[in-house]
Amino acid sequence: MFFSIESLDTIARAIILSAVAVCWVIFVVRIIGLRAFSKMTAFDFVVTVAIGSLLAGASQATSWSDFVQATAAVASLLGVQYVSARLRRASDTFETLVQNKPVLLMEDGRILHAALTATRVAEDDLIAKLREANVLDFSQVRAVVLETTGNISVLHGAKLQQRLLDGVCRIE
Repeated sequence: MFFSIESLDTIARAIILSAVAVCWVIFVVRIIGLRAFSKMTAFDFVVTVAIGSLLAGASQATSWSDFVQATAAVASLLGVQYVSARLRRASDTFETLVQNKPVLLMEDGRILHAALTATRVAEDDLIAKLREANVLDFSQVRAVVLETTGNISVLHGAKLQQRLLDGVCRIE
């Protein structure tokens, strides 16, 4: 115990363990790199959420073994994410195994209803994303893509460079 009064000990433990855990996460991220908290893939998103949960667990640990287990799990997850990213860059086969393909939801002002059905995206949600992107008319939309992270990208304007749609799956 840090203090003889139990409530002060609980508060002190939360403050100290939280500070140490956050410093640990920052240290490991500095080693792994900035990509650690990106949401480029579904796997990255899951790792980011899991790290948040583990950080909370480390902050609330009631024993040193619980604290060490949570902080070791953070390092392990970030290590797995690092190795996975390297393997995805090195191997198209690995990339195909672990990575979803982005899906085209709208093209040249036309909503692709089969793609909406296949991806379980409601048309109302699609239209809300168009409004967020300041689309004033469907004819302005060159493409709408459901990204691998679950985000929806709206590409609008006079012209679309076709390379932006490389690797995007078209569901007809």
